[in-house]
Amino acid sequence: MFSRQTLSLVAACGLSVLLSNGLTSCQSKGSGSAETTADSVKTATTVEKTTNKAIETTTVAAPDPSSIPAGKIANAATILARPQVPVLCYHQIRDWRASDSKTSKDYIIPVAAFKEQMQMLADSGYHTVLPDQLYAYLTTGAALPKKPVMLTFDDGDLDQYTVAAPELEKHGFKGAFFIMTVAIGRHRKQPYMDKTQIKDLSDRGHAIGAHTWDHHNVKKYQGDDWKIQVDEPKTKLEGIIGKPVKYFAYPFGLWNREALPELQKRGYAAAFTLADKRDDTMPLYTVRRIIAGGQWKAKTFYRNMIQSFDGK
Repeated sequence: MFSRQTLSLVAACGLSVLLSNGLTSCQSKGSGSAETTADSVKTATTVEKTTNKAIETTTVAAPDPSSIPAGKIANAATILARPQVPVLCYHQIRDWRASDSKTSKDYIIPVAAFKEQMQMLADSGYHTVLPDQLYAYLTTGAALPKKPVMLTFDDGDLDQYTVAAPELEKHGFKGAFFIMTVAIGRHRKQPYMDKTQIKDLSDRGHAIGAHTWDHHNVKKYQGDDWKIQVDEPKTKLEGIIGKPVKYFAYPFGLWNREALPELQKRGYAAAFTLADKRDDTMPLYTVRRIIAGGQWKAKTFYRNMIQSFDGK
Protein backbone atom coordinates (compact mmCIF):
# COMPACT_ATOMS: atom_id res chain seq x y z
CA MET A 1 0.00 0.00 0.00
CA PHE A 2 1.05 3.60 -0.53
CA SER A 3 2.76 5.49 2.28
CA ARG A 4 1.64 9.03 3.05
CA GLN A 5 4.88 10.27 1.50
CA THR A 6 4.08 8.46 -1.73
CA LEU A 7 0.54 9.84 -1.68
CA SER A 8 1.89 13.39 -1.43
CA LEU A 9 4.28 12.76 -4.30
CA VAL A 10 1.54 11.36 -6.49
CA ALA A 11 -0.70 14.32 -5.74
CA ALA A 12 2.11 16.73 -6.57
CA CYS A 13 2.63 14.98 -9.89
CA GLY A 14 -1.01 15.24 -10.82
CA LEU A 15 -1.53 11.50 -10.21
CA SER A 16 0.30 10.73 -13.44
CA VAL A 17 3.23 8.59 -12.34
CA LEU A 18 3.60 5.99 -15.08
CA LEU A 19 5.39 3.11 -13.39
CA SER A 20 4.26 0.66 -16.02
CA ASN A 21 6.49 2.19 -18.70
CA GLY A 22 9.12 3.86 -16.58
CA LEU A 23 8.02 7.46 -17.30
CA THR A 24 6.94 10.17 -14.92
CA SER A 25 5.31 13.51 -15.56
CA CYS A 26 7.23 15.00 -12.60
CA GLN A 27 10.33 15.20 -14.79
CA SER A 28 11.11 18.71 -16.05
CA LYS A 29 10.68 19.26 -19.76
CA GLY A 30 13.82 19.65 -21.88
CA SER A 31 16.20 18.81 -19.03
CA GLY A 32 17.66 15.60 -20.45
CA SER A 33 20.92 15.30 -22.36
CA ALA A 34 21.55 12.41 -24.77
CA GLU A 35 23.34 10.59 -21.94
CA THR A 36 20.45 11.22 -19.57
CA THR A 37 18.01 10.04 -22.22
CA ALA A 38 19.99 6.83 -22.70
CA ASP A 39 19.98 6.25 -18.95
CA SER A 40 16.25 6.86 -18.91
CA VAL A 41 15.70 4.30 -21.64
CA LYS A 42 17.72 1.75 -19.65
CA THR A 43 15.71 2.59 -16.52
CA ALA A 44 12.42 2.35 -18.41
CA THR A 45 13.43 -1.03 -19.81
CA THR A 46 14.32 -2.28 -16.34
CA VAL A 47 11.05 -1.01 -14.90
CA GLU A 48 9.11 -2.59 -17.76
CA LYS A 49 10.77 -5.95 -17.20
CA THR A 50 10.16 -5.70 -13.46
CA THR A 51 6.54 -4.71 -14.01
CA ASN A 52 5.95 -7.52 -16.49
CA LYS A 53 7.47 -9.99 -14.04
CA ALA A 54 5.17 -8.70 -11.30
CA ILE A 55 2.13 -9.01 -13.56
CA GLU A 56 3.12 -12.56 -14.42
CA THR A 57 3.31 -13.29 -10.68
CA THR A 58 -0.31 -12.26 -10.26
CA THR A 59 -1.42 -14.86 -12.79
CA VAL A 60 0.49 -17.78 -11.27
CA ALA A 61 -1.96 -20.15 -9.62
CA ALA A 62 -1.82 -20.17 -5.81
CA PRO A 63 -2.28 -23.48 -4.01
CA ASP A 64 -5.83 -24.72 -3.73
CA PRO A 65 -7.06 -23.95 -0.19
CA SER A 66 -7.94 -27.61 0.37
CA SER A 67 -4.32 -28.59 -0.30
CA ILE A 68 -2.97 -26.49 2.59
CA PRO A 69 -2.63 -28.71 5.69
CA ALA A 70 -4.74 -27.58 8.63
CA GLY A 71 -1.60 -27.34 10.75
CA LYS A 72 -0.16 -24.76 8.37
CA ILE A 73 -3.13 -22.41 8.56
CA ALA A 74 -2.59 -19.39 10.80
CA ASN A 75 -4.88 -18.68 13.72
CA ALA A 76 -7.38 -15.83 13.69
CA ALA A 77 -5.11 -13.40 15.55
CA THR A 78 -2.29 -13.91 13.05
CA ILE A 79 -4.63 -13.46 10.09
CA LEU A 80 -6.05 -10.26 11.55
CA ALA A 81 -2.55 -8.91 12.20
CA ARG A 82 -1.46 -9.20 8.57
CA PRO A 83 -1.69 -5.94 6.58
CA GLN A 84 -4.96 -5.88 4.67
CA VAL A 85 -4.98 -6.09 0.90
CA PRO A 86 -7.28 -3.49 -0.69
CA VAL A 87 -10.36 -5.25 -2.10
CA LEU A 88 -12.61 -3.18 -4.36
CA CYS A 89 -16.21 -4.05 -5.20
CA TYR A 90 -18.02 -3.11 -8.41
CA HIS A 91 -21.55 -3.71 -9.67
CA GLN A 92 -22.83 -2.14 -12.89
CA ILE A 93 -20.30 -0.55 -15.22
CA ARG A 94 -22.37 1.71 -17.47
CA ASP A 95 -23.20 5.35 -17.98
CA TRP A 96 -25.88 6.81 -15.75
CA ARG A 97 -29.45 7.06 -16.99
CA ALA A 98 -31.90 9.86 -16.24
CA SER A 99 -33.94 7.37 -14.21
CA ASP A 100 -31.02 6.44 -11.90
CA SER A 101 -31.46 7.72 -8.35
CA LYS A 102 -28.66 9.38 -6.40
CA THR A 103 -28.32 6.25 -4.26
CA SER A 104 -28.17 3.90 -7.24
CA LYS A 105 -25.41 6.00 -8.76
CA ASP A 106 -23.18 4.90 -5.88
CA TYR A 107 -23.40 1.38 -7.30
CA ILE A 108 -23.21 2.28 -10.99
CA ILE A 109 -19.85 3.45 -12.22
CA PRO A 110 -19.72 5.24 -15.58
CA VAL A 111 -17.49 3.58 -18.15
CA ALA A 112 -15.03 6.47 -18.33
CA ALA A 113 -14.71 6.59 -14.53
CA PHE A 114 -14.07 2.83 -14.36
CA LYS A 115 -11.38 3.09 -17.02
CA GLU A 116 -9.82 6.00 -15.14
CA GLN A 117 -9.68 3.97 -11.93
CA MET A 118 -8.08 1.00 -13.68
CA GLN A 119 -5.56 3.28 -15.37
CA MET A 120 -4.69 4.87 -12.04
CA LEU A 121 -4.09 1.48 -10.44
CA ALA A 122 -1.89 0.42 -13.33
CA ASP A 123 0.05 3.70 -13.44
CA SER A 124 0.56 3.55 -9.68
CA GLY A 125 2.18 0.13 -9.84
CA TYR A 126 -0.64 -2.01 -8.45
CA HIS A 127 -1.03 -5.67 -9.39
CA THR A 128 -4.19 -7.69 -9.01
CA VAL A 129 -4.43 -10.84 -6.94
CA LEU A 130 -7.12 -13.50 -6.99
CA PRO A 131 -8.89 -15.12 -4.02
CA ASP A 132 -6.60 -18.16 -3.90
CA GLN A 133 -3.59 -15.85 -3.61
CA LEU A 134 -5.25 -13.79 -0.88
CA TYR A 135 -6.19 -16.97 0.99
CA ALA A 136 -2.62 -18.30 0.83
CA TYR A 137 -1.29 -14.95 2.05
CA LEU A 138 -3.72 -14.72 4.97
CA THR A 139 -3.37 -18.33 6.09
CA THR A 140 0.32 -19.04 5.45
CA GLY A 141 1.99 -15.67 4.87
CA ALA A 142 2.66 -16.53 1.20
CA ALA A 143 4.25 -13.67 -0.74
CA LEU A 144 2.13 -11.33 -2.82
CA PRO A 145 3.18 -9.01 -5.64
CA LYS A 146 4.19 -5.49 -4.69
CA LYS A 147 1.14 -3.26 -4.20
CA PRO A 148 -1.53 -5.97 -4.40
CA VAL A 149 -5.18 -5.16 -4.97
CA MET A 150 -8.21 -7.36 -5.56
CA LEU A 151 -10.96 -6.35 -7.97
CA THR A 152 -14.33 -7.97 -7.35
CA PHE A 153 -17.60 -7.74 -9.28
CA ASP A 154 -21.00 -8.66 -7.83
CA ASP A 155 -24.21 -9.99 -9.43
CA GLY A 156 -22.96 -11.00 -12.91
CA ASP A 157 -24.09 -8.03 -15.00
CA LEU A 158 -23.31 -8.32 -18.70
CA ASP A 159 -21.30 -5.09 -18.70
CA GLN A 160 -18.80 -6.76 -16.39
CA TYR A 161 -18.05 -9.11 -19.28
CA THR A 162 -18.25 -6.63 -22.16
CA VAL A 163 -16.66 -3.58 -20.50
CA ALA A 164 -14.86 -4.51 -17.28
CA ALA A 165 -13.04 -7.70 -18.29
CA PRO A 166 -11.44 -6.25 -21.46
CA GLU A 167 -10.33 -3.18 -19.51
CA LEU A 168 -8.78 -5.35 -16.81
CA GLU A 169 -6.95 -7.48 -19.33
CA LYS A 170 -5.58 -4.40 -21.08
CA HIS A 171 -3.58 -3.77 -17.90
CA GLY A 172 -2.74 -7.40 -17.18
CA PHE A 173 -5.34 -7.46 -14.39
CA LYS A 174 -7.60 -10.31 -13.29
CA GLY A 175 -10.84 -10.07 -11.32
CA ALA A 176 -13.16 -12.15 -9.15
CA PHE A 177 -16.76 -12.29 -10.38
CA PHE A 178 -19.46 -13.26 -7.86
CA ILE A 179 -22.52 -14.52 -9.72
CA MET A 180 -26.16 -14.34 -8.66
CA THR A 181 -27.40 -17.51 -10.33
CA VAL A 182 -31.09 -16.61 -10.74
CA ALA A 183 -30.06 -13.94 -13.25
CA ILE A 184 -27.74 -16.02 -15.47
CA GLY A 185 -28.68 -15.33 -19.09
CA ARG A 186 -31.44 -12.89 -18.17
CA HIS A 187 -31.91 -10.05 -20.67
CA ARG A 188 -34.24 -7.35 -19.45
CA LYS A 189 -33.55 -3.70 -18.69
CA GLN A 190 -30.28 -4.79 -17.07
CA PRO A 191 -28.83 -7.82 -18.91
CA TYR A 192 -26.69 -10.45 -17.21
CA MET A 193 -23.97 -12.82 -18.35
CA ASP A 194 -24.95 -16.20 -19.72
CA LYS A 195 -23.27 -19.54 -19.03
CA THR A 196 -20.90 -19.29 -22.00
CA GLN A 197 -19.65 -15.87 -20.91
CA ILE A 198 -19.15 -16.97 -17.29
CA LYS A 199 -17.13 -19.97 -18.44
CA ASP A 200 -15.13 -17.78 -20.80
CA LEU A 201 -14.14 -15.48 -17.93
CA SER A 202 -13.00 -18.50 -15.94
CA ASP A 203 -11.07 -19.91 -18.89
CA ARG A 204 -9.31 -16.54 -19.28
CA GLY A 205 -7.98 -16.75 -15.73
CA HIS A 206 -10.56 -14.77 -13.78
CA ALA A 207 -12.11 -16.22 -10.63
CA ILE A 208 -15.78 -17.14 -10.35
CA GLY A 209 -17.52 -17.10 -6.97
CA ALA A 210 -21.06 -17.42 -5.64
CA HIS A 211 -23.39 -14.55 -4.73
CA THR A 212 -26.49 -16.56 -3.75
CA TRP A 213 -29.40 -17.51 -5.97
CA ASP A 214 -31.48 -14.32 -5.79
CA HIS A 215 -29.58 -11.93 -3.50
CA HIS A 216 -31.45 -13.00 -0.37
CA ASN A 217 -30.06 -11.48 2.86
CA VAL A 218 -27.94 -14.13 4.63
CA LYS A 219 -28.99 -12.83 8.05
CA LYS A 220 -32.57 -13.95 7.32
CA TYR A 221 -31.89 -17.54 6.23
CA GLN A 222 -34.09 -20.27 7.61
CA GLY A 223 -35.38 -23.66 6.48
CA ASP A 224 -34.17 -24.54 2.97
CA ASP A 225 -32.53 -21.16 2.40
CA TRP A 226 -29.01 -22.50 2.89
CA LYS A 227 -29.64 -25.15 0.26
CA ILE A 228 -31.30 -22.78 -2.22
CA GLN A 229 -29.08 -19.74 -1.72
CA VAL A 230 -25.67 -21.29 -0.99
CA ASP A 231 -25.43 -24.97 -1.92
CA GLU A 232 -27.25 -24.96 -5.25
CA PRO A 233 -25.52 -21.84 -6.67
CA LYS A 234 -22.15 -23.39 -5.84
CA THR A 235 -23.07 -26.62 -7.62
CA LYS A 236 -24.51 -24.78 -10.62
CA LEU A 237 -21.47 -22.56 -11.09
CA GLU A 238 -19.10 -25.51 -10.73
CA GLY A 239 -21.03 -27.26 -13.50
CA ILE A 240 -20.65 -24.19 -15.72
CA ILE A 241 -16.92 -23.55 -15.25
CA GLY A 242 -15.76 -27.11 -14.53
CA LYS A 243 -13.81 -25.96 -11.47
CA PRO A 244 -14.46 -25.76 -7.72
CA VAL A 245 -16.22 -22.62 -6.51
CA LYS A 246 -14.56 -21.75 -3.21
CA TYR A 247 -15.52 -18.14 -2.47
CA PHE A 248 -18.72 -16.35 -1.54
CA ALA A 249 -19.81 -12.68 -1.46
CA TYR A 250 -22.61 -11.66 0.92
CA PRO A 251 -25.55 -9.80 -0.65
CA PHE A 252 -25.54 -6.22 0.58
CA GLY A 253 -22.35 -7.16 2.47
CA LEU A 254 -24.57 -8.36 5.35
CA TRP A 255 -23.65 -11.33 7.55
CA ASN A 256 -23.98 -12.70 11.06
CA ARG A 257 -21.83 -15.03 13.13
CA GLU A 258 -24.19 -17.94 12.58
CA ALA A 259 -23.46 -17.78 8.85
CA LEU A 260 -19.70 -18.18 9.11
CA PRO A 261 -19.49 -21.85 10.16
CA GLU A 262 -22.32 -22.65 7.74
CA LEU A 263 -20.29 -21.36 4.81
CA GLN A 264 -17.23 -23.24 6.01
CA LYS A 265 -19.24 -26.45 6.37
CA ARG A 266 -20.59 -26.03 2.84
CA GLY A 267 -17.17 -25.95 1.23
CA TYR A 268 -16.34 -22.26 0.97
CA ALA A 269 -12.78 -21.27 1.88
CA ALA A 270 -13.54 -17.59 2.45
CA ALA A 271 -16.30 -15.02 2.11
CA PHE A 272 -16.36 -11.31 1.32
CA THR A 273 -18.33 -8.61 3.14
CA LEU A 274 -18.27 -4.87 2.55
CA ALA A 275 -16.83 -2.28 4.94
CA ASP A 276 -17.74 -3.93 8.26
CA LYS A 277 -15.15 -4.85 10.85
CA ARG A 278 -13.86 -8.42 10.44
CA ASP A 279 -14.99 -11.19 12.76
CA ASP A 280 -12.35 -11.87 15.41
CA THR A 281 -12.79 -15.65 15.37
CA MET A 282 -13.39 -16.44 11.67
CA PRO A 283 -11.80 -13.55 9.73
CA LEU A 284 -11.50 -15.58 6.52
CA TYR A 285 -15.29 -15.42 6.24
CA THR A 286 -15.45 -11.66 6.73
CA VAL A 287 -12.86 -10.34 4.28
CA ARG A 288 -13.47 -6.60 3.90
CA ARG A 289 -14.20 -4.81 0.63
CA ILE A 290 -15.24 -1.29 -0.24
CA ILE A 291 -17.54 -0.27 -3.07
CA ALA A 292 -15.64 1.82 -5.60
CA GLY A 293 -18.12 4.69 -5.74
CA GLY A 294 -19.54 5.68 -9.08
CA GLN A 295 -19.51 9.32 -8.03
CA TRP A 296 -15.89 9.38 -6.85
CA LYS A 297 -13.33 11.43 -8.68
CA ALA A 298 -9.96 9.75 -9.25
CA LYS A 299 -8.32 11.40 -6.24
CA THR A 300 -11.23 10.46 -3.99
CA PHE A 301 -11.09 6.87 -5.19
CA TYR A 302 -7.37 6.72 -4.47
CA ARG A 303 -7.66 8.32 -1.03
CA ASN A 304 -10.59 6.17 0.07
CA MET A 305 -8.87 2.97 -1.01
CA ILE A 306 -5.71 3.83 0.92
CA GLN A 307 -7.46 5.03 4.07
CA SER A 308 -9.97 2.18 4.24
CA PHE A 309 -7.31 -0.54 4.30
CA ASP A 310 -4.62 1.27 6.26
CA GLY A 311 -4.34 -0.49 9.60
CA LYS A 312 -7.93 -1.66 9.97
